[in-house]
Amino acid sequence: MALAQFAREYRTVRRAEGWGSLDGAYYRHLPFQDLTGRFTDIWRIRARSYHTFLHRVLAPLESLTGRPLNVVDLGAGSGWLGYRLARRGHWVAAVDLLDDVLDGLGAVRHYATPVRPLLAEFDHLPMPTGHLDLAVFNASFHYSTDYAKTLCETLRVLRKQGTLVILDSPMYRGPTSGMRMVQERQARFLAKYGFASDALPSEHFLTPARLDVLSTELGIAWRLHRPGLDWRSSLIRAIGGIRARREPAQFPVIVGTCPS
Repeated sequence: MALAQFAREYRTVRRAEGWGSLDGAYYRHLPFQDLTGRFTDIWRIRARSYHTFLHRVLAPLESLTGRPLNVVDLGAGSGWLGYRLARRGHWVAAVDLLDDVLDGLGAVRHYATPVRPLLAEFDHLPMPTGHLDLAVFNASFHYSTDYAKTLCETLRVLRKQGTLVILDSPMYRGPTSGMRMVQERQARFLAKYGFASDALPSEHFLTPARLDVLSTELGIAWRLHRPGLDWRSSLIRAIGGIRARREPAQFPVIVGTCPS
């Protein structure tokens, strides 16, 4: 019930905000260009995260294995990341709760290179144990209601010494700013849409201390890569933090190495 409500409310907000396009070229240009022009600043940040992921994580894995990788794109949305990876020759499954044609798995029809859509949730992946080389949470990990449970399921489908990556989930030095961000977001949604979008008790954000706990519990070794921001993105982030009177979120590329 809560999951269905979350999906309905998420779709309502995204449609109202104007995400997606009827033009297939829009999806194929992501994350480097937003052909709608509606979210240029957001996609600029996403492109930098992808660039860091590509050069600091994916390319080294490709060199190490010397073969196509089995990959899952978790919280895939329209599947743009899976499409990018499939174009590099990898086998990719795209997992999401929504099959929406504008902002969900229905958009994979725009890609000539095959991406396999799977309508599923993080904690119950329809995949065999030890099947994957790489799992990527694509601006989605913070929706998890229990990071440890979600990561346990991810570890199940990964091979030993597999790699998991968390892209574009907000991280703060401490929980206070993260909780303020959640309160601000819920108040804004309640005023604009009539609901707080809190059907799921998501964890919402990360902190270094939370990563340390997960490392201890699950044996995951973390390393962080911080994408460089241009002056415009840095200014926007700083102004947002000043207006909100809290520290601005950081969006490092978080890489976890699975226990052997």
